[in-house]
Amino acid sequence: MTMSLLELWLPILLGTFLAWMASAVIHMALKYHNFDYQKLSNEDEVRSAVRSGNPSLGVHTVPYCVDMEQMQDEAMQGKFREGPVALVTVFPSGMPNMGKLVGQQIVYFFLGCVFVGYCATLALEPGAEFMRVFRFVATLGFLTFGWALIPFSIWYGHLWSSAGRYLLDALIYGSLVAGSFAWLWPSVV
Repeated sequence: MTMSLLELWLPILLGTFLAWMASAVIHMALKYHNFDYQKLSNEDEVRSAVRSGNPSLGVHTVPYCVDMEQMQDEAMQGKFREGPVALVTVFPSGMPNMGKLVGQQIVYFFLGCVFVGYCATLALEPGAEFMRVFRFVATLGFLTFGWALIPFSIWYGHLWSSAGRYLLDALIYGSLVAGSFAWLWPSVV
């Protein structure tokens, strides 16, 4: 017996809400992600230098080298040896638009729950037992909300401890979504 994704609208919405609430608690009360960021000892000088270059929004590399052929150049290799080697993300100036960012975070959790729900309809039947639904959805939720972050530690210099904290977040989000789906999973009619 097949299921429609529409049958999962309630666990999708509840999972979205619970994951978003967990994110709020993690970032506003527990604040363990504060360890993900470090202050530069010469912050004001760096801010002034970056501002004077009037960079466009986005990610900039220092030294700038996007072609492997450039890596063979001795001058480029010297820049890498001399350092610093950095990725600099430039945001719009001014205070962050928290309403927009929170809205995007909710959409992120909602779409994640929709994709998890879709996969669950392909793999699980109506009336599946609680723990079977929970294990399947928790695994998908963990992968959905966390696994893609690992390349940031592999390629972009994010600390592995930071990746670990984000994977903990993904485990929390995935478990809450799984609880929602398992609790509200459609029964056989």
